[in-house]
Amino acid sequence: MGKLIFIVSQLHKLAGPCLTLLYPLYASVMALESTTKKDDEQWLSYWILYSFITLVEMVIDPALELFPIWYDVKLVIMAWLVLPKFKGAAFLYKRFVREQMKKYRGKTTHFMGKNKH
Repeated sequence: MGKLIFIVSQLHKLAGPCLTLLYPLYASVMALESTTKKDDEQWLSYWILYSFITLVEMVIDPALELFPIWYDVKLVIMAWLVLPKFKGAAFLYKRFVREQMKKYRGKTTHFMGKNKH
């Protein structure tokens, strides 16, 4: 029984990197090689969100230690972002990130326009 628990715990440790890095890397390369732009949006969105989540984790790491299930919660969130059935990354990008970028881009374009004159 001890060996089974060990194997399951090791698989659990591998699930994160496989789900958050290996599969997205493979899918990103395949998206670049495809002729359609639709899959590019999903994977660019994923890498933007993955970077953001990683940065936030770095900043609030001490607080995350208080939540021992964070790794499991993150794994579920990342699965939703990654899996083609859900396309969570593209959804979040369209719904939230794009709107913020439009606001920011409008301000910087206006600001930069004033400096040109």
